[in-house]
Amino acid sequence: MTLDTESFSLLRASLQRFIDERLKPAEDILEETDDVPADIVSDMKDMGLFGISIPENYGGIGLSMSQECDVVYDLGHTALAFRSVFGTNVGIGSQGILMDGTEEQKQAYLPRIASGELIISFALTEPNAGSDAASLQTKAELDGDHYVINGTKRFITNAPRAGAFTLMARTGGPGASGISAFIIPADTPGISLGKPDKKMGQRGTKTCDVVLDNVRVPAANIIGGVPGVGFKTAMKVLDRGRLHLSALACGMAHRLLTDAVEYAKDRKQFGRPIGEFQLIQGMLADSQAELYAGLSMVRDCAQRYDAKGGAGKTDPEVSMLASCTKMFCTEMVGRVADRAVQIHGGAGYISEYKAERFYRDVRLLRLYEGTTQIQQMIIAKHLLRD
Repeated sequence: MTLDTESFSLLRASLQRFIDERLKPAEDILEETDDVPADIVSDMKDMGLFGISIPENYGGIGLSMSQECDVVYDLGHTALAFRSVFGTNVGIGSQGILMDGTEEQKQAYLPRIASGELIISFALTEPNAGSDAASLQTKAELDGDHYVINGTKRFITNAPRAGAFTLMARTGGPGASGISAFIIPADTPGISLGKPDKKMGQRGTKTCDVVLDNVRVPAANIIGGVPGVGFKTAMKVLDRGRLHLSALACGMAHRLLTDAVEYAKDRKQFGRPIGEFQLIQGMLADSQAELYAGLSMVRDCAQRYDAKGGAGKTDPEVSMLASCTKMFCTEMVGRVADRAVQIHGGAGYISEYKAERFYRDVRLLRLYEGTTQIQQMIIAKHLLRD
């Protein structure tokens, strides 16, 4: 799955213009209203951004992992909430269906997901199950040809916008082997949403609890039609998601660094620009070196992912490298953001300047799709097993 070079170059050039001309000027609107303007969402749909990772035969653009990383790197140059609008559609919401769904499920859902007609969310995390996903407590009990599902999902991205959920529930015994993945329409009776979460950053993104009270779902809505393999589906989805977030972190680091360089050239102290002082130069140089390292990791790992067959065919080595990449890049952008605030001095602590806002925004990248500590565990276990 890949787009030809010429078409991809045109897509990327169009996206970069869209970021510069539409998204960056709307960053303050996003911060003030805590929402993405409807006209921008509509334009994103028209550009095909909701289907970049979905194959052309299901209505998407069909980018390779390497191409997706380039696109997401570009999107990292503006407020993270813009990407979040379609992030679950191209990632964790749709990829389980694409990787493990039946052909009937793919035909029924993927074209609507790719067009943006249907917003789909990924519902795995619970009040008592996050990093330890295998301990989830949401139960799905078989009742004839339906399952009755009860439980609560927490911090579900795009839940207030969602028309459907890729949702993990326990259909069997304890542990990972008892988990199944369901496709559940959001208007199914018994589903209710909690109040929107108030977050440290990333204003304009929407997350909340999803509560399931005796929700009846056809057994045919299990992804792939096979119960008990939902945990495996979730883990396969996360490999791609971790590379996606790594590219996003690099794009954000480049935006932060660019803003810091411009400020260092313009801001004068002691009669000259602060960029002429060696201690400021050191922070800029460290940020550039770390960004280069992170972007090199993203590109190398994405190429390996594509070479191994892409979605659903990732091998343990690539999974481990994806964890390395996610761990380094998301930690790296945190350091770059911290330096950007420091270079701005007192102005870096004032919301009028973007460094303060992006400093808050990037903090989440070290948490979702597996915390830094989860990535460390994955890497170490692979090394010890290998």
